[in-house]
Amino acid sequence: MAGNSQAPFLLLILLAQLVGFELCDAGAGIAIYWGQNGNEGTLAETCATGKYSYVNIAFLNKFGSGQTPEINLAGHCNPASGGCAIVSSGITSCQSRGIKVLLSIGGGVGNYSLASAADAKDVAGYLWNNFLGGKKSTSRPLGDAVLDGVDFDIELGSTQYWDVLARRLKAYSKPRRSVYVAGAPQCPFPDKFLGDALNTGLFDYVWVQFYNNPSCQYSSGSTDNLIKSWNRWTTSVKAGKIFMGLPAAPEAAGSGYIPAAVLKSKILPVIKKSSKYGGVMLWSKFYDDKSGYSSSIIGSV
Repeated sequence: MAGNSQAPFLLLILLAQLVGFELCDAGAGIAIYWGQNGNEGTLAETCATGKYSYVNIAFLNKFGSGQTPEINLAGHCNPASGGCAIVSSGITSCQSRGIKVLLSIGGGVGNYSLASAADAKDVAGYLWNNFLGGKKSTSRPLGDAVLDGVDFDIELGSTQYWDVLARRLKAYSKPRRSVYVAGAPQCPFPDKFLGDALNTGLFDYVWVQFYNNPSCQYSSGSTDNLIKSWNRWTTSVKAGKIFMGLPAAPEAAGSGYIPAAVLKSKILPVIKKSSKYGGVMLWSKFYDDKSGYSSSIIGSV
């Protein structure tokens, strides 16, 4: 039958645009944490390397329980004087390259917690108006740029109400602009802080920290515990994509570093079989600069 063979394809593209799908999301990639060392280059420079598909700006490490939230970007800028607004141009530069930029909340050092469901909703409102698409704040810490979402790197404080925060943030999604929700749980399953939140099924990306946890990481040349834990996570958590979180250099973590050659030959061929596989997360840009780890693995991820 004669006709326009391109019509179905063009219709598919139109439908994808209408419902807010992003066709470039399908491929695996590398996620990186940026912000905790002033010697790791700017955010714009980080994205210009072409190595990363996701950047987590680390960290908003004071919030909740009625506190005035504070962001800490180490030596990059001084938020107290409004100096971190310079990051805005970096955010838009990254996004222009198709890279998703998220704000990471929490971290291993800080003063954060959620006291109640109402507190979680208040924090969600703060994040929406100060970092995402809300317009009710005149003092956005990172300037006018609109981040793509929020990453939960929760390692202390309350173990409750993170599910409420995730639901509230996800509810801010619009048909043409999603609010992405990500999490960085420790590999022992279930994670004591994010277990309930991950059970909501709302997380787009989960970069599990397979390091500093001997029971579920690579050690002494053995991949057994690591692969067993990966399989547990990918079969138990309802998330969009799951990433293998690793230190980018031996000194980036207390334990769990995997030589790039081992990752490429013994681990990636196994974990890429999962339909949930999204790529590799690295801590952090500073250590990746020193080791060149992402350059060594990018062709295999």
